[in-house]
Amino acid sequence: MDYPHTRRDDLVETLHGHEIADPYRWLEDPDAADTVDWVRRQNEVSEAYLAALPERPWFSRTLQAVLHRPRAGTPFRRRGRYVVSRNDGHTDQDIWYVADSLAELRAGGRVLVDPNTLSADGRASLQSLTVSDSGRYAAIGISEAGSDWETFRLQDLTTGEPVPDTVITTKFSAAEWLPDDRSYLYLDFGHAGDDGTGTGALPGGRLRQHRVGEPAEDDPVIAEFPDDDQLFLHPTVTADGRFVVVSITRGTENRNRLWLYPLTTEDGVSTLGDPIPIIDEAVAEMAYVELVGDRLYLQTDLDAPRGRLVAVDVTAPTTPGLPALTEVYRPETDTLLMATPAAGGVAVATLADVQPLVQVLEWDGALRHRLDLAGGSLVGLDGRHDDDALFVGLSSVTSPTTAYVVDARSGQVEALPDLVPLATAPVPEPVTTVERRRATSADGTEVPYFLITPEGWSGSGPVLLWGYGGFKIPIFADYRPGWSGWLAAGGALVITNLRGGGEFGTDWYDDGRLAGKQHVFDDAIAVAEHLIATRVTTAAQLAAYGRSNGGLLVGALLTQRPDLFAAMVPGVGVLDLLRFHLFTVGAAWKSDYGDPDDPGDFATALAYSPLHAIRPGTRYPATLVLTGDHDDRVVPLHSHKFLATLQWAQAGEAPVLTRIETATGHGAGKPTTLVAAEWADLLAFCAHHTGLVPPG
Repeated sequence: MDYPHTRRDDLVETLHGHEIADPYRWLEDPDAADTVDWVRRQNEVSEAYLAALPERPWFSRTLQAVLHRPRAGTPFRRRGRYVVSRNDGHTDQDIWYVADSLAELRAGGRVLVDPNTLSADGRASLQSLTVSDSGRYAAIGISEAGSDWETFRLQDLTTGEPVPDTVITTKFSAAEWLPDDRSYLYLDFGHAGDDGTGTGALPGGRLRQHRVGEPAEDDPVIAEFPDDDQLFLHPTVTADGRFVVVSITRGTENRNRLWLYPLTTEDGVSTLGDPIPIIDEAVAEMAYVELVGDRLYLQTDLDAPRGRLVAVDVTAPTTPGLPALTEVYRPETDTLLMATPAAGGVAVATLADVQPLVQVLEWDGALRHRLDLAGGSLVGLDGRHDDDALFVGLSSVTSPTTAYVVDARSGQVEALPDLVPLATAPVPEPVTTVERRRATSADGTEVPYFLITPEGWSGSGPVLLWGYGGFKIPIFADYRPGWSGWLAAGGALVITNLRGGGEFGTDWYDDGRLAGKQHVFDDAIAVAEHLIATRVTTAAQLAAYGRSNGGLLVGALLTQRPDLFAAMVPGVGVLDLLRFHLFTVGAAWKSDYGDPDDPGDFATALAYSPLHAIRPGTRYPATLVLTGDHDDRVVPLHSHKFLATLQWAQAGEAPVLTRIETATGHGAGKPTTLVAAEWADLLAFCAHHTGLVPPG
């Protein structure tokens, strides 16, 4: 193809004894005139190519129909208010509704916030929503153009009117209301006008208390660690209002410290006392569940790779090291996914070979109810210690959230289909078959995967492979709009459970990170080879797609085994593993990728870094690189440099293109119309290069 000219500079650095060329470093500046012009020219070439694909109109029509499907989220209750998100299929952003009872919410409720009214192009989105202790106020976090930065807007839920307040901007933080009903906790990163295109490294966050109506500069600092800018603080107020539980985590590590701040409220003012370090050594995951009396319940993987519930006596004197832990519940073979209080007990969700199961237990671990619910993925679980109602949300590969309300005392389950607006047109939902299969990785490890085939599948044909494998995030046979389109076109879908994920506990995660990161790629290669060996597909019919850490996966597969695939789509991927830690929140990912400033970690990353594994003269498969110019999590420079290098190195005839969206970010909050367009383009690209011909 005739690609746009991309300047190659003679930049070479010596890092830990290795000479590393970086000829496209100039693309790291997103606002430079040369970068803006390069983005425009690349998009013009890509759009011309995509527009000419004969499959594109069919996928465009199909994905528009899929995304215009009416939907609703899983309701939740906060201080007597019931809240849910809805979309009738005709708005770019979901609308949030509130009511004073579940019956009122099911009848419609009243609009709490409509993000579609906040911007002309539909690119303002809701990132967080919390309700104050009395149920009167809501703090609504709004993001512009998909940025991780969000600004809080306050609303009076009794009148529906906005509450005047100073502007508070944060990242990775919702407003945590205190019992005085006039103040909340948040993380302050010293935001200075960055609109989402900045690439500067994120400084350490300070936990502050904001009092509504007072200047932000007067907000007292509750906790900060100026000597360690990689610590993140996550506060939660206990249900009885006695403490603030603060989890202290380094980056994205799955282990944390836990401090309790005594909380007093006098004369309408909440004040935090000095912290009590309940757990002051980050040796394991310690996630807060509930405080019942003086017993603090936690979810942990300490001495339990698949997770367990434990209790800590908060009145016991603090001593160096770990406190005495009383085990409450440990699944026999399943993986503990999450826990939430429910009607004087605790609801736990576990995974049995990545199939979700929800149970209600007593606080001593005794089984109260095993709920008769089925779904490919758990997308919502919300309960309260003093409330009988437990809300559960489940999805399947081709069906979005189905919400249920459960009486956590009696175990009675009721579906809530009336939360979803009525459809005005038929909704495409392919009939599918879901099979569980296993491949064998290079070191002999069994790698499970889901094979999802459409009705009428002949047993062999084009396949789209999806994977992630990182950060202890479990990957389910869950709903994504594109799956319906691909399956309706006659293709098969493979969802992989790779090491590095959380499907099978901490050991499974640890075996796919740091020095074991190559295991993730070996696992995906094993699945691809198994699909070919069992004649489900051929290399000429196999495509792979992944986003973020999954974009890294696709980049690694492309550079390590280009012979196995016909089409590759790395989306918003981490592709430069030698410089990821220098931009925005990238340093937080050292938990999985190591520290490039360490010689050993550098050598490990260099061995698989997709950008540095590209070899000129290689025949690479057809590639479509996806990114957004406001992605301030995995900044677009990863995709830009990878794309430029791949275009330069490509020796085959397959196209190497990029699709760079403007005014969108890492993915959250993207308008419905843009979601449909992106899915249509990537599926049409994969279909064209795997030989998938949609019906009609």
